[in-house]
Amino acid sequence: MDVRVFDKQKLPSRHVTEGAERAPHRSYLYAMGLTREEIHQPLVGVVSCWNEAAPCNISLLRQAQAVKKGVATAGGTPREFCTIAVTDGIAMGHQGMKSSLVSREVIADSVELTMRGHCYDALVGIAGCDKSLPGMMMAMLRLNVPSIFIYGGSILPGSFRGRPVTVQDLFEAVGRYSVGTISAEDLDELETVACPSAGSCGAQFTANTMATVSEAIGLALPYSAGAPAPYEIRDRFCETAGEMVMELLARKIRPRDIVTRKALENAAVVVAATGGSTNGALHIPAIAHECGIDFDLFAVAKVFERTPYIADLKPSGRYVAKDMFEAGGIPLLMKTLLEHGFLHGDCLTVTGRTMAENLASVKWNPAQDVVRPANKPINSSGGIVGLKGNLAPDGALVKVAGIDQDKLTFEGPALCFDSEEACFEAVSSRRYPSGCVIVIRYEGPRGGPGMREMLSTTAAIYGQGMGNKVALITDGRFSGATRGFCIGHVGPEAAVGGPIALVRDGDIIAIDALKRTIELRVSDADLAERRKNWKPRPTEFGSGALYKYAQIVGPARYGAVTHPGAAGETQCYADI
Repeated sequence: MDVRVFDKQKLPSRHVTEGAERAPHRSYLYAMGLTREEIHQPLVGVVSCWNEAAPCNISLLRQAQAVKKGVATAGGTPREFCTIAVTDGIAMGHQGMKSSLVSREVIADSVELTMRGHCYDALVGIAGCDKSLPGMMMAMLRLNVPSIFIYGGSILPGSFRGRPVTVQDLFEAVGRYSVGTISAEDLDELETVACPSAGSCGAQFTANTMATVSEAIGLALPYSAGAPAPYEIRDRFCETAGEMVMELLARKIRPRDIVTRKALENAAVVVAATGGSTNGALHIPAIAHECGIDFDLFAVAKVFERTPYIADLKPSGRYVAKDMFEAGGIPLLMKTLLEHGFLHGDCLTVTGRTMAENLASVKWNPAQDVVRPANKPINSSGGIVGLKGNLAPDGALVKVAGIDQDKLTFEGPALCFDSEEACFEAVSSRRYPSGCVIVIRYEGPRGGPGMREMLSTTAAIYGQGMGNKVALITDGRFSGATRGFCIGHVGPEAAVGGPIALVRDGDIIAIDALKRTIELRVSDADLAERRKNWKPRPTEFGSGALYKYAQIVGPARYGAVTHPGAAGETQCYADI
């Protein structure tokens, strides 16, 4: 890369490095060992969510060094920094999960503030845990400087007595232990082998779902999101990303040139095609919001409806992310979707080429059965279904991947809980009848606050052998590892007086994933009478980050966002 193509007078870093009045600023850069040449080159932020909280993030520090090498090779000056990440697997099932979705906003905000404060010209972001992926992509679109996203990679599958396992098996084993079908010794052995390496949870849970999105939406290099964390090829992807971000800077290709409505539709397509996490329908609208594009839960669900389910991935299928990478990676998945008319091929990507151009040389691998041809799917419609009805006027989501077609309807009496803890206690002691619809409410974005995932509860139900005998609905979320007839994202949420707040024990709830409806069998007149007596519940948080979040967060339908987005923007950072 010829460094002379960069005109510093048109880059944000000129506010820090150029002119006599910036001599004090440059002195700080000299203090860190930069040369005169490096100071006057473009400054590239290299941000990771490295921490020692979980295996998802532990390898990101190493990967950041490879990115920096690529930036320097291409004539840029890399400036590394870190942001937070909350790991859902560790936060799951207790108060810590209230911090998870909030962390997405903190990640986006902290990356924005660091970039703004130091006037960096481009960005490479490396993320591992569930919320750090959308948080990083949201920051890229908010700043709109040339950017590339890098996934830290998935974990390798564990092995329990010759059988491949993931952390999902461990959560479900807790339920099995509660009913005596697994011993304490077996549980202890399983927990020591389920997670054998660095990397994010290995199946098509939220992290791998959003990693798949990063390639489909055009912000990640082809194949980069599929390689497991321990694979040495990850460093090559990272170094290439560092080089390519300088190419994007030279060509003035920005994230909002890449993430268009068509690109967002591509993102929704791969979520449905892989039987991915319902969280995709929360994060894609939030990403769209940063671009000023109206793409809410119903828009995502419309794409889900027309998309075939073709990837046989856990938790509903047989394989993990490592298997798909070795079968041909995310490009193999996208190529068959493109060939059969489910993907927009004319979308620009961070390679500087279109999606169709990126996929032109990808050939079908007939020796694998991880991904089916799009014209011979597992199911003709996607693995996630949007629902609407008098119980969820703002919509709800159910993951149907892995559920038999004759079990996509459910009707039963409500059993209501006003927190996840209350429900988990009842489930653990088996105080719920077969045939009921378990309702967990006041767990939405505002009411939680933080819209907790319910994996501990849903996995316990499944582990008890009750996954096909009850349904569960909530205004909270589900982990990508959740399976069974579980409906989340019910909106409006209970905290703002949504219909889910008015449900009483014994009310009949009818769910039909075929007709895409969710109905409370209570008359409008009775609901109106109940509403007169409903009062908002006081929050448990009177200060701190969760308090602030609860005051400003919007509904799940639009991504649970906390600011007006690009639609309210008066000046884009990239143009300062």
